[in-house]
Amino acid sequence: MSTGSSPTAPRPERVELRVARLVRAHGLKGGLKLELYTDDPELRFTPGSEFTLQVPTDSPWWGKKITLESIREINSSPVAFFEGIADRDAAESIVRAILWIEHDPEVTPRENNAWFDHELVGLDVVRDGASVGTIARLEHFPAQDLLVVDTPSGEVLLPFVEAFVPQVDIAARQVLITPPGGLFEALDGDAS
Repeated sequence: MSTGSSPTAPRPERVELRVARLVRAHGLKGGLKLELYTDDPELRFTPGSEFTLQVPTDSPWWGKKITLESIREINSSPVAFFEGIADRDAAESIVRAILWIEHDPEVTPRENNAWFDHELVGLDVVRDGASVGTIARLEHFPAQDLLVVDTPSGEVLLPFVEAFVPQVDIAARQVLITPPGGLFEALDGDAS
């Protein structure tokens, strides 16, 4: 299968994706309940997957990586077991860590209208043909994701739903928006 690139063409740099947070210890054998930030846990959480840890600098886990041994669903929640975390005390010492995994940028999401955060950050946000800002980051919540748009007047949080974000064009490096009335105007006309 050809990818359309020459053998000497440089590959895009790999990036890290935030995929989960370790919520709490589960049981006595080092299990950790996960809060997932990925739409594709089957791809990200396979035995042998290695994760970079986001922890405070004073944590004993600072600068370390962990490797997944196994994962299973317990009481409708994913519970992971990692190499070197064999008991509850070890699991408790790593609770609240954020897990990041290396991602090949040539791999795209399996769903239509799905993008990785790093693909969206920095895109120009266009409303009625005019640029209103750039995407600074995404915030992920259970109900929906929010685009954090950096505007000249400050940050605006825009629900990342098709009604307000009808088009994302990665190639053109822009996102077309149709926000609810007053969302962006409040920054420009706030005279009260």
